[in-house]
Amino acid sequence: MNSTQPDWAADAVFYHIYPLGFCGSPRRNDFNSAPLDRLEKVSRWLPHMRALGANALYLGPLFESSAHGYDTADYYRVDRRLGDNASLARLSENIHSNGMRLILDGVFNHVGRDFWAFRDLQQNGPASPYAGWFKGVRFDAQSPFGDPFTYQPWEGHFDLVQLNLRNPQVREHIFEAVRAWVRDFAIDGLRLDVAYLLDMDFLRELAAFCRALKPDFWLLGEVVHGNYANWANPQTLDSVTNYEAFKGLYSSLVDRNYFEIAYSLNREFGPEGIYKDIPLYNFADNHDVDRVAGRFNDPTLLRPLYLLLFTMPGIPSIYYGSEWGLAGTRTPQDDSALRPCLELEELAHSAPQLHLPQFIARLAALRAALPALRHGAYQQLFVSHEQLAFARFIAGQYVVVLSNAAEQPMAFDLQIPGNPAVAVDVLNGNKHYSIEKGYLRVDAVDARWGAILELGRD
Repeated sequence: MNSTQPDWAADAVFYHIYPLGFCGSPRRNDFNSAPLDRLEKVSRWLPHMRALGANALYLGPLFESSAHGYDTADYYRVDRRLGDNASLARLSENIHSNGMRLILDGVFNHVGRDFWAFRDLQQNGPASPYAGWFKGVRFDAQSPFGDPFTYQPWEGHFDLVQLNLRNPQVREHIFEAVRAWVRDFAIDGLRLDVAYLLDMDFLRELAAFCRALKPDFWLLGEVVHGNYANWANPQTLDSVTNYEAFKGLYSSLVDRNYFEIAYSLNREFGPEGIYKDIPLYNFADNHDVDRVAGRFNDPTLLRPLYLLLFTMPGIPSIYYGSEWGLAGTRTPQDDSALRPCLELEELAHSAPQLHLPQFIARLAALRAALPALRHGAYQQLFVSHEQLAFARFIAGQYVVVLSNAAEQPMAFDLQIPGNPAVAVDVLNGNKHYSIEKGYLRVDAVDARWGAILELGRD
């Protein structure tokens, strides 16, 4: 296990909100309007999050920005479209009084063109003391926006200016912002945007700084490809986004091919798994990818999907609205369909999948009740195109998860190690199954459903 991993994080169930969309904020910041406390809406959703079983909240970008939040203008001021610093302090107090942890987006790779230091560069050119704050600044060419200089943008988007994280002044500015967030908002961690691009020396220094501020501070990195252990290790981050399993979670169901997700789970978490000691951050969708419900022709596939999300190794996360089976598809130019303004009262009466929240809550409750599902090792027991069985186990507890994605009930015949005598299906009314000479038969697991069996002796 990552020796720096805070104890609370492995037991967490995250709820993820993109606040600018969720709160119905204007799409662009005029930088003149008085702050309006739209964050209060998040407080009104806290009972719903707790009812789902969430005990941690990840809030997307909150600080003053030009448009979507990832184009920061000021790290020290809450975006006026969401409120002010006092608004966030009140929200944080409500979150913690509900027994939840709070992590925020740390957008440190780039800033927006309205960032105060970039404005100084525009005004003063080579005389600006902040020219060294940004990557690739050259005064022998113009930017696409007509600036009398050019700079290095994020992935070709010149509205996002890359910071020079090797500049000590830039690091100090960011670290002091983090210090203020811990002091004023009592945050418990950060999700680092595009962590795969961040300078490794910066990450190591940031990690040491955060843990000195708060020993159980949690650092999550957005990483899509590559060896996750390069980022998640005792010197840098505690966890990264598990995009490998994200893809397999839905496509194994769409393609009727459980071999795909089974391969990923074995590769990541099996007996020889390369990440078996890293609690990765698992998700079915988020603010950057199509909502998972829109990928399925049959919404009942959401049940085996969330069954896997809550029983596989790692830390599960629910993206706001997806617990009701909301769909949403991005376009090459627009992510707004993924980031809508939602009203709790409307969803409770008219959502596409009104009973899905109760199912997710059952899964979260079982995960909380069974330490093996939070901390246990992983071993595959059986896989076919539409059925998957695996074990999660720690000293004193052995749990078997059965998932049936087929359109009809299916039987499972499994060899069970050790000498348990009985299996109790804690997902389905505590039905008992006998185990004889290491052999377990479950005659029928319902279509698009599953079982969670706790093994023991009579």
